[in-house]
Amino acid sequence: MSKDAPSSFLHPRYWGAALAIGLMRVGAWLPWRLKLAMGRCIGWLAWRLAKRRRRITETNIALCFPELDADAQRRLVRETFLANGIGILETATGWCRDPEHLRHRVTFKGQEHMARVQAEGKGALIIGVHFSTLDLGGALHSLFFPADVVYRPHNNALFERFMTRARKRIFGTAIDRHDLRGVVRRIKAGHAVWYSPDQDFGRDVSVFAPFFGVDAASIKLTAKIARMTGAPVMPLIFHRNPDNRTYTLEYLPPLENFPSGDEVADAARINAFIEAAIRKHPEQYLWLHRRFKTRPEGEPGFY
Repeated sequence: MSKDAPSSFLHPRYWGAALAIGLMRVGAWLPWRLKLAMGRCIGWLAWRLAKRRRRITETNIALCFPELDADAQRRLVRETFLANGIGILETATGWCRDPEHLRHRVTFKGQEHMARVQAEGKGALIIGVHFSTLDLGGALHSLFFPADVVYRPHNNALFERFMTRARKRIFGTAIDRHDLRGVVRRIKAGHAVWYSPDQDFGRDVSVFAPFFGVDAASIKLTAKIARMTGAPVMPLIFHRNPDNRTYTLEYLPPLENFPSGDEVADAARINAFIEAAIRKHPEQYLWLHRRFKTRPEGEPGFY
């Protein structure tokens, strides 16, 4: 808790977070069809009312899918908001329910790749993607393999406590994204660490590499962690299936000859995996964030 934060969670600053937590706890136990319907309603309202986020999403879709005509791009923007609305209920389910009740909804492909790493007693760096299903995907993954997770702390102390407790129940350890030593230590101790390197963290920690054909500030930390630990880098894909009732998780083989020593080439390789994963279900990606906010010197901003 920051120094200027109220000392009690009864303070009005936390009332909104307390309401959100209460709604998530209730939403986690709703019947499946009602969850989907409510999630779509939330997404539709956000699409209509969150104009700044809609502009960001429209910009991202136009940049990444120039082959789509204007009508197709508008549909994808709307579908993105609907999918991310459903994702709020999926996150609530992942945080507040025992994932065992969803085992019958999961197909997990490529388990042999992680099983082989575990059999050799190695740690691993799992490369995930910021899909709307992210936290539910983590809960479903825990049914098959243990893992730690790298995360960004929430600005609201009450919601941060709720979120961290939920993730610690799903994962072995929740590691602050700034704690590089903690990540390296856990991997060297033989743990798998789930890490999603697909956001813009600024010029100082990034190189520019293509993402959907657009130069994007791409974090260098993936290659650095792999180099410091010698651990295999395990690409993981996860998404909600078109029936909206089942999910697929899939491990791909560990990346070979990674890192290469070329920071741009390594970042481009990670981006290529993330792009391929997104193209399977593009509406489920978190296009609402400013993926291209940092531009090469002299280039104007997109947002």
